[in-house]
Amino acid sequence: MTNTFSFDLQNTDGKARTGVIHTPRGDIRTPAFMPVGTAATVKAMMPESVRETGADILLGNTYHLMLRPGAERIANLGGLHRFMNWDRPILTDSGGFQVMSLSELRKLTEKGVTFRSHIDGSKHFLSPETSMEIQRLLGSDIVMCFDECPALPADRKRLEESMRMSMRWAERSREAFGDRPGHALFGIQQGGLEEDLRAESAEALQSIGFDGYAVGGLAVGEGQQAMFDCLDFAPDQLPVDKPRYLMGVGKPDDIVGAVKRGIDMMDCVLPSRSGRTGQLFTRQGVVNIKNARHADDPRPLDEACRCPACRNYSRAYLHHVFRAQEMISGMLLTWHNLTYFQDIMQGMRDAIAAGTFAEWEAAFHAGRAQGDIEPL
Repeated sequence: MTNTFSFDLQNTDGKARTGVIHTPRGDIRTPAFMPVGTAATVKAMMPESVRETGADILLGNTYHLMLRPGAERIANLGGLHRFMNWDRPILTDSGGFQVMSLSELRKLTEKGVTFRSHIDGSKHFLSPETSMEIQRLLGSDIVMCFDECPALPADRKRLEESMRMSMRWAERSREAFGDRPGHALFGIQQGGLEEDLRAESAEALQSIGFDGYAVGGLAVGEGQQAMFDCLDFAPDQLPVDKPRYLMGVGKPDDIVGAVKRGIDMMDCVLPSRSGRTGQLFTRQGVVNIKNARHADDPRPLDEACRCPACRNYSRAYLHHVFRAQEMISGMLLTWHNLTYFQDIMQGMRDAIAAGTFAEWEAAFHAGRAQGDIEPL
């Protein structure tokens, strides 16, 4: 175990990278997918079950935790790790994205954002300084600087103003974060889909100096091809020797395409949210377990999968408990999706190390293009 935060880049294959982020709470193998524990829980999962899927790190949401149960309460109870019984690394976002997307009543100024809670309408204020303090109270291992994330499409003037304010906020975040050995602060690149604005943002962030760098402001409505076009240049503008984190992505195809373009870390609610709604990701594409075709099917969801839903239960059972709205449905289906996402990450790590990423990617897409197995 280490007492410091560091990144060890081990192998590359094209732009795809594999390595290890070292933290005092354990190593994070990259490329890494971070399950989202919005309110100090990955919905429908026990922490030890999340770990069994292969996750090295979870993401917690500053916005949700500051509103309920409150950062000071969590701090008084021993910090977020103890509170949610997860002893490995946790990354917390800054709260900025949720403020922009969830709070209808908000006022944005240079100082920060005043907003009303989506829970009870109570008034709150978030700034770079308050975000750093809340994340300090939570005790997260990786802290994100406070930024603004405009929805796309947006006009260039709006993107310029937003990005430059986010860079000023990044400097304030760095100052407020201070010196916290063993904890890391990541800067967030903004600039929409504009290469020159992304370059300006990356240069500003590097002049401030961060432990890692995120590509922010994507997966906000621009579409996959536009996102990939941006990722063809955005990661290259960031330091080679620091982790690169693509925020809020995504679907399996998005993840593989992002790693191909040099991304090391990702997060998304998709596997857990989809599990609860009966949408399952398999090596042969997407399966909707609610469909009647599964009602009499004794076969597993995915024969190659190691999760309990596939090892121990039939499609017919998974269909039944979903249609009956039994709690075990969300548990088993979420476990499956998270396992599948972690298996993708392990497959990419192995392929990059072996120099066979292109072959692995081709097999990945070919398998998913087959579609689900034929009905009985």
